[in-house]
Amino acid sequence: EIYGAAIAFEPYAYSPNAKDFAPYFFKQDGKLQFTYIPYDYFGWDWYQIARELKKPVWTEPYFDEGAGGIIMATFSVPFYKRIEGERVLTGVVTADISLSWLQKILSSLKISETGYAFLISKNGTFITHPDPDLVMNETIFSVAEARSDAQLREIGRRMVQGDTGYAPFTSLVTGKRCWLKYSPLPASGWSLAVLFPQDELMTDIARLNRTVISIGLAGFFFLLLVIVWIARSITRPLRGLSKAAGQIARGELDAEIPDVRNRDEVANLAESFRFMKTSLKKYIADLRETTAAKERIESELKIAHDIQMSIIPKTFPPFPDRDEFDLYATIEPAREVGGDLYDFFFLDDTHLCFLIGDVSGKGVPASLFMAITRTLIKAKAAQGLEPGTLLTRVNEDLCIDNDAVMFVTLFLGILDVRTGEIRYSNAGHNPPFIMRKAGALEKIQGTGGTALGTMEGLVFKSRSVVLSPGDVIFLYTDGVTEAFDAGGALFSDQRLIKDLSTVTNGSVKDITESIMASVKAFAKDAAQSDDITMLVIQFRGGASYTTAR
Repeated sequence: EIYGAAIAFEPYAYSPNAKDFAPYFFKQDGKLQFTYIPYDYFGWDWYQIARELKKPVWTEPYFDEGAGGIIMATFSVPFYKRIEGERVLTGVVTADISLSWLQKILSSLKISETGYAFLISKNGTFITHPDPDLVMNETIFSVAEARSDAQLREIGRRMVQGDTGYAPFTSLVTGKRCWLKYSPLPASGWSLAVLFPQDELMTDIARLNRTVISIGLAGFFFLLLVIVWIARSITRPLRGLSKAAGQIARGELDAEIPDVRNRDEVANLAESFRFMKTSLKKYIADLRETTAAKERIESELKIAHDIQMSIIPKTFPPFPDRDEFDLYATIEPAREVGGDLYDFFFLDDTHLCFLIGDVSGKGVPASLFMAITRTLIKAKAAQGLEPGTLLTRVNEDLCIDNDAVMFVTLFLGILDVRTGEIRYSNAGHNPPFIMRKAGALEKIQGTGGTALGTMEGLVFKSRSVVLSPGDVIFLYTDGVTEAFDAGGALFSDQRLIKDLSTVTNGSVKDITESIMASVKAFAKDAAQSDDITMLVIQFRGGASYTTAR
């Protein structure tokens, strides 16, 4: 089933005034919808590979949440036009095709009455299984650990190593004793296992004996049919082709095509059937391979998302016994895992350290780099360093063995809850705003700098700003100002400043939720391209402020 199609033009190929132009048609709720691809698609696999190879290509499958959580693959075809006699690339035409039927086939496979088959990945994760709770949630090793089953653990080890073999096994569904046959799928590195219930296997052997006897008796009657077979030999090739066509139509791609020795139209038809069968089998094999690659990508993204979410504080208010300030933060991950982070913690009883950052790249590397950055900051902040000195030392550590050239933009501040003074330093991050109680909105000055991890020897400076009781500092990542609408327009700094000016008297939670609602209302149905993260702190003063004054 084709879910959607797009025509993506080369830069300025559609119009000299438009660098990118990519109309996209797709099905939603049974209706044909239209939009424009809202991101820079020139570097995406579905466009770049077709452009460079100059031929039709299939992309890696992907998990499309916007289409209802189904697996898809994209088929891309480059198209050209002639300019002064030369063939010039104009763009790429795509079609998004659902692959959900492939999962259904693997999940519904049944052996005998209670036997079944299951498929695991190279890491042992269940990809298909009759028990849906195991699929993509458990590995064969975690199940073995829960059951204290050393034999199952050994079976899992052999399967992920790509071995082939038999082993006795206890069914995870029925609890019956079974025989397990496992074998690897060379194209993907996965392993397929088939369970034969022992009692049903013996039943099948008895049934096979009866079948052999029946076949022996049938052989006698078969001799009587030889004369009829000879009489109908002239029409037999056509009957065989008709049967093969029916089997292929039902998905039996191993159906045997009759060998027609005559050189006539029937022989040509038989050859066409053979070509069709070979092409279909190759197509299914290619789909299996691309589906396997997509599952690996989805597993990586899930791991990265879990890492990111597990280290970010989510309890608010975080310090309910402190009346000197109020704090609220939120992160809205994009469909693909990014590297946004925020954190806050007390250095001592009177100094609150807070930070917000955005790691380059996506996936597991970005999440791990984010965790490393957060750990380094916490360790060095405990040494009582100035913000600039702290970022300088963190940068030196991040540059060590940074072969992947990862970097992170980051703003770090230390709030003295007695006086309202913030000592801060910035490493290439979006400058925060100060929302004065009187209604003025200020952008923190001198907040340039270079991202952490880009080069050794960088020296970051510390600056300061003072908050009065009721003042608010608003920190955010570029996912706010660079949110796209369906037409490709940005939310922008100007729109953020305008929205902040309307919520100067709200609580930190009200401010955060108001800006988030404004961003979502602006983007509407456009896909979220980056994480949206905000950290808002209001200085209240309190008893310690009065004493300090």
